Amino acid sequence: MNKVRNGYKLISYYLGLFIIFVGCIIMLPSLVIAFFREEIIYLHCFLIPGLGAICVGFLLFMIFRKCDKQHLEKSHDAIFVVCLWFIAALIGALPFVMKGDMTFSQSLFESCSGFSTTGMTVVDVDVCPKVFLFYRSLIVFFGGVGLILIVTCLVSDKFGMKLYNAEGHSDRLLPNLASTARLTFLIYFGFIVLGTVLYILMGVDPFEAVNVSICALGTGGFVPRTDFFLVYNNIGVEIVSCVLMILGGTSFVIHMSLFRGKFKNIRKDSEVRTFYIVLIVSVLLFSLLLYRNPYDNYGDCLRFGGFNIISAMTTTGYANANMLTSAGKYAFPFAFYAFLTLVMNLGGQTGSTSGGIKMARVMFSAKAIHYSILNKLGTRNVVRYYYYYKNGKDISLDEKDTNSSFIYIMVYIVVLFIGSFAISACGHNFGDSLFEFSNLLSSAGFSIGIVTPSCNPVILWVGIVGMILGRLEIYVVFQALIRCVADIKGSIEYVKKAHN
Repeated sequence: MNKVRNGYKLISYYLGLFIIFVGCIIMLPSLVIAFFREEIIYLHCFLIPGLGAICVGFLLFMIFRKCDKQHLEKSHDAIFVVCLWFIAALIGALPFVMKGDMTFSQSLFESCSGFSTTGMTVVDVDVCPKVFLFYRSLIVFFGGVGLILIVTCLVSDKFGMKLYNAEGHSDRLLPNLASTARLTFLIYFGFIVLGTVLYILMGVDPFEAVNVSICALGTGGFVPRTDFFLVYNNIGVEIVSCVLMILGGTSFVIHMSLFRGKFKNIRKDSEVRTFYIVLIVSVLLFSLLLYRNPYDNYGDCLRFGGFNIISAMTTTGYANANMLTSAGKYAFPFAFYAFLTLVMNLGGQTGSTSGGIKMARVMFSAKAIHYSILNKLGTRNVVRYYYYYKNGKDISLDEKDTNSSFIYIMVYIVVLFIGSFAISACGHNFGDSLFEFSNLLSSAGFSIGIVTPSCNPVILWVGIVGMILGRLEIYVVFQALIRCVADIKGSIEYVKKAHN
């Protein structure tokens, strides 16, 4: 029991450090007020929660600073990661609450949508103050890079790697994890600056250019105004957005190979190949689906189909056409929404800012099926060895990888249907609920009007759970809950024995 108690003390110690960082993040939008001085009335919305978080974090740090800095017990790293994400969303919701026109459920949903890079919103962006628009983009930035990367700057490299893996990452760009964190931030920031410059050259307002660049690369999907892409109706803006979304949906390891000029590693990488094969085939099929319904010109089909498929597959949620008519009806054939649902659930590459099942699991599953068929049709006496290419080398395809992928896909589908049934129980048909929850679980962010400021709060809480499960890739949350229950039971038994 002492080890268990020490484990929770260590969790509290690191959470204290993390909360201090979150408090600093919350106060950053205050700098925007210097450019929009009429919004100084909102300064307290960021300073009070930010300073409050710093004080709470410092208090936790001081209380537990003398705890044994041993490695955490099994599954305590999962508990830490889940607590970290929930606390970040909770603190991140406070500025919206203090703004005064949003309920706590709406505020937590918006914060969780930003940190999980989902981009589904309950904010009226056309009347929202600019400081809050920037704040939404800011939490997409930190959520996209990964909150664990912040922690890795504070903890031991070995412990940091366990947390990094627990969050769903397997990439380590440099031998030292803190260096990996700094490099990731640098790459990310460079892409944002480049995207912002290109947007401005295309005629986009500078403030909007910064926000859209951050959210396109972070695959967050927030926009600074309703129908942003329809207002500009600029193919150049859409091309820049597609490039940023693809970069966001690409593994950080591939980004590093790109900067080092290791193009062979990129070209031969099995997950990259799978990603682009699925992307190209999906764009072509989706464009054909739209031909003559509603577009008569195949160029328009390709433009609209390509943009929306890239947006769905990278789980960004940007759209260059309205999903619904002014009467609230479907603007496109049902197959359009079914296709988007399939693609968004497949998701982007492992170690990227996108969500969904991830292309590595799709690739493992596809290879397992392919090799299984070859083994059944081939000669029994022939011994075959199967590989996939990653990080510049051939790796043997392990049965553990394929089984893990199949199991995760099945668990993902079960969670998807449970969440969809929960939303449909609030009075929506199952097809619409499946599309909406797919966007929440995969962090895509498209919406057909179920999630609104006036919707049932139950839907918002189902969405919050779905976004956290999707961002942490389900297993981590289950692992944390199981360990918490086990620790509680152990504590009760320990007290009983001590009493006896």
